[in-house]
Amino acid sequence: MLVEQESGWLLPLLSFFKYASISMQNSTFARAMETLRDARLALLALLAASSFFAVAAAAGSSDPSSAILVRVDQSGKGDFRNIQAAIDAVPSNNTEPVFILITPGTYREKVTVPADKPFITLSGSNAMSTVITWGEGWTSSESPTVSVLASDFVGRYLTIQNTFGPNGPAIALRVAGDRAAFYACRIIGFQDTLLDDTGRHYYSNCYIEGATDFICGNGLALFEKCHLHSTSPGGGAITAQRRSSAAESTGYSFLQCKITGTGAGTAILGRPWGPYSRVVFAFTYMSDAVLPEGWNDWNEPRNQRTAYYGEYRCFGRGSDVTGRVAWSHKLTPLEAEPFTTKSWIDGQDWLRPTPRHFRRSSAAKHSDGGL
Repeated sequence: MLVEQESGWLLPLLSFFKYASISMQNSTFARAMETLRDARLALLALLAASSFFAVAAAAGSSDPSSAILVRVDQSGKGDFRNIQAAIDAVPSNNTEPVFILITPGTYREKVTVPADKPFITLSGSNAMSTVITWGEGWTSSESPTVSVLASDFVGRYLTIQNTFGPNGPAIALRVAGDRAAFYACRIIGFQDTLLDDTGRHYYSNCYIEGATDFICGNGLALFEKCHLHSTSPGGGAITAQRRSSAAESTGYSFLQCKITGTGAGTAILGRPWGPYSRVVFAFTYMSDAVLPEGWNDWNEPRNQRTAYYGEYRCFGRGSDVTGRVAWSHKLTPLEAEPFTTKSWIDGQDWLRPTPRHFRRSSAAKHSDGGL
């Protein structure tokens, strides 16, 4: 991962956290954060933990290592009381990284990051205690709890959920901007939970839950060390990738992930929303929630000739490929290689370290002014 040389007051904290594993950081650090009451100490600890993660760069900004800091606090102790107000204050065609730090709480609001407001980070300190929730269904434009339409977006330590339930499509998170990254987030819904719509995206150490097609769309995405949990009572698809032609470079790669479910034989790995749907699982634990056939053609036999579904060195009771549909692929090392690095999403060009220096905007005065 890309991490700059540490120096100054961050060095002691960074040295400590580098001796912890990612999984330990996700649990132990999260609990520690809840005990910190001093805002300055909380921010220092958050910055130290961020050295574990590469985050999306403010490509083209004057100084990607620096960002404007904005605080959202429902109690009124921050710059804004709600998340959307903080986003609205960012100027159109923004060129500077803006780091919006959200204090713990449940934020009942729909959040949209417009296409003309790039370089925004939304960050909690712990996904379990920083929750964005809404309960609207049916349309991809209106139902998302959070819609990311801008490029160079980062989401960190957040729960994003749609509580609409099993009555129809209800998107928790829609990502339709290029170069978006999410770290240690919880994305929860039922049908179409995560609409990974268009653009290049990276998901690291995220928990994604749903029952039907709960990771869908036509993005180019890498999911690394993510936990996919199916709540389907039987046969629900985890993925529904929408690639429509062989010329498109889109698809989903799942690397070192974990698949669980509510019971044995209750989920399939994917079905083709588009005829050239492309999904690969590599080095992934699959519980017995995964049905032996693994994939289906969405009742369209022609899709069997064009969809590309592959598995490589997966393990667990659901990973046995002997019962898989004949048209899926057991990949060789050479075939799997393109799907198993950040080059799959051109990540070497746009994934960068977290900003290390923060400054306050003199214009951030609650919800009545821009940054």
